[in-house]
Amino acid sequence: MNEENRSTGSFGRIVSYFLVAIVASLMTFYSVKSTPAAQKGGSTQGLAKLQELQSLLDQMYIGEIDEGYMMDMAAAGMVEGIEDQWSYYLPESQMQAYHDSMANSYVGIGVTVARLEDGSGFEVQRVEPGSPAQKSGIMPMDVVIGVDGVMVPDVGMDAAIDMVAGEQGTDVKLTVLRDETRMEVVVTRDLVLVEVAYGKMVSDKIGYVHITNFDSRCAQESIAAVESLLEQGAQALIFDVRFNPGGYRHELVKLLDYLLPKGDLFKSVDYRGREDVDVSDASCVDVPMAVLINGDSYSAAEFFAAALKEYDYAVTVGQNTTGKGYFQQLFNLSDGSAVNLSVGKYFTPNGVSLAEVGGLKVDVPVEVDLETAALIYGQMLPEEDDAQLQAAIAALQEKLN
Repeated sequence: MNEENRSTGSFGRIVSYFLVAIVASLMTFYSVKSTPAAQKGGSTQGLAKLQELQSLLDQMYIGEIDEGYMMDMAAAGMVEGIEDQWSYYLPESQMQAYHDSMANSYVGIGVTVARLEDGSGFEVQRVEPGSPAQKSGIMPMDVVIGVDGVMVPDVGMDAAIDMVAGEQGTDVKLTVLRDETRMEVVVTRDLVLVEVAYGKMVSDKIGYVHITNFDSRCAQESIAAVESLLEQGAQALIFDVRFNPGGYRHELVKLLDYLLPKGDLFKSVDYRGREDVDVSDASCVDVPMAVLINGDSYSAAEFFAAALKEYDYAVTVGQNTTGKGYFQQLFNLSDGSAVNLSVGKYFTPNGVSLAEVGGLKVDVPVEVDLETAALIYGQMLPEEDDAQLQAAIAALQEKLN
């Protein structure tokens, strides 16, 4: 987990929304800090090798070199070389998009997309409620094949994404395919506030809370959703954190503190061996619960489910999680870039490392195919067709009877 990290594949949240790709993933539990003064050793021989290579390129390479890009690639390669899937490098050009993502707000059009494998365009998977894209008529399953009259294959994916980025109040014209019908849609870029959590009743006694991520406003919106559902008569709750990439530690702890009784909530050990424990007070929400998870429920999301399960507050439904056991810290570098680096381990309230046990195992396993998973991710699957949701409802109904 990270107090600020994650990743998805979207125009709205990952790319400067529809905008600049963030190589993030998951959650980091601690604050943004500058590069540490003390470092674990250093390789004089390694630095000499890099200097030798740069000198060779400068003197002998026949083409032109974009030195800034080359340095970004070198930095990214160094971080990749530690072979930690949770650590990553962020060039200066992606920092604003990164911070926007963590704030759950950005200037853009408000869609989540997936790149088509053939490079022909981007398929819209989710349209943010109230976003410029929704107001302009963009719908899930639309395929964006052109931007401002330029076809995506002609300029490439990254350039097309950059073209969609722009200032608030300016227009972008998208060429869209919908069921093989081609159309032009003009979208005015604006500030998009991501809906972090929302609730609805899925039966006369069961409320459902969908949590998109654990970044800014997560606890506030999740608690508000729960309280609204309880006022509507909910006697049991389902939390949906499928495809939730994680977020801030303090948002996670605040939500768990609201839900759970007195006791340990979160344990961590950093690279210095320093232990830290967050605890809950006595107040709690005493109703049966279920948590929907899958292999793309990362970090804070899987930890959220694990904590509720260990307190015997919730049954977990869906698919096993991956098991992320490290938390990250963002270190700002002198040129405006940054490194999100794994600096410690975290544990469930019972002291379990999810990494060491291979992730959180569901109580009620329900597999889905890739097509169904894509519909769940885009929040386009009807409730009656969502086998995982229906299994969670059945499990809670059994407890209520």
